Amino acid sequence: MKYKKRIFDLLLCFPAFILALPLMVVIGILVKIKIGPPIFFKQKRPGLHGKPFTIYKFRTMTEQRDTNGRLLVDSRRLLSFGKILRSTSLDELPELFNVFKGDMSLVGPRPLLMQYLDRYMPEQMRRHDVKPGITGWSQVHGRNAISWDEKFKYDIWYVDNYNLLLDVKISLITISKIVKREGIAHFGQATMEEFNPQITQITQIKNG
Repeated sequence: MKYKKRIFDLLLCFPAFILALPLMVVIGILVKIKIGPPIFFKQKRPGLHGKPFTIYKFRTMTEQRDTNGRLLVDSRRLLSFGKILRSTSLDELPELFNVFKGDMSLVGPRPLLMQYLDRYMPEQMRRHDVKPGITGWSQVHGRNAISWDEKFKYDIWYVDNYNLLLDVKISLITISKIVKREGIAHFGQATMEEFNPQITQITQIKNG
């Protein structure tokens, strides 16, 4: 199955990259003008079985810092042009290079932050049993507008049920979601809130 998935990724990724290349050049120029260099955002993320890899995106935020040299909150650094890139998912286009390299798949659980690895329950850690994806089952069910618990449930469901037909279905739904710009951000926040299971548990107790 994993070999068929790899072939599926390459068959779709190559023409997508060729078609998107002129657009990526234009976006790169605009990022440099409106946000400033570097053009690409690079960060270590956990891949298959939690193995780190470098993910590539277009930058959407500035490097503005306070008087103590600390980065400002995301909402202060996320400019209007960056919001456009995120709402249209155009900032994700460089991840096609990650798919070519084999670090990612077109479809799979989104690669989150390295520091989250120590925070996962064993069941949540199973999301790393497959390669991370540019889009995934949780993305088409709310993306950043759903809770972490919901996100992980969708990720685990995908791990247990993924097949090529499901990948095709998710890819098609993703196109619709991008056009409608649904689930871009969590309610009241510029980006998805940090995953902190202790805070989540406290919130559940207060609401219970």
